[in-house]
Amino acid sequence: MEDVRQVILRPIISERSVDMIADNRYTFEVAKQASKIEICQAVEKIFDVKVTKVNTMNVSGKPKRVRHAKGVTRSWKKAIVTLREGDAIEAFGV
Repeated sequence: MEDVRQVILRPIISERSVDMIADNRYTFEVAKQASKIEICQAVEKIFDVKVTKVNTMNVSGKPKRVRHAKGVTRSWKKAIVTLREGDAIEAFGV
């Protein structure tokens, strides 16, 4: 991927992800085809921090229904990025 803004789609703000910020771990939704190396480079370039570890997981869609219509929510990829001690991302606002 050429543009780093296409790799990192949005931060994930949930109760669990906010608790992980204390351990210098930040959670992002990333492009499905992005590799761990691309995610690492994108986070380092966008937020000017040093990444020590990247964990990724594919989140599968869950079955939902509205009245009589059945469907599935979209599948997406999540990345948990661990930063070097002393670095922080201010965009999370915590």
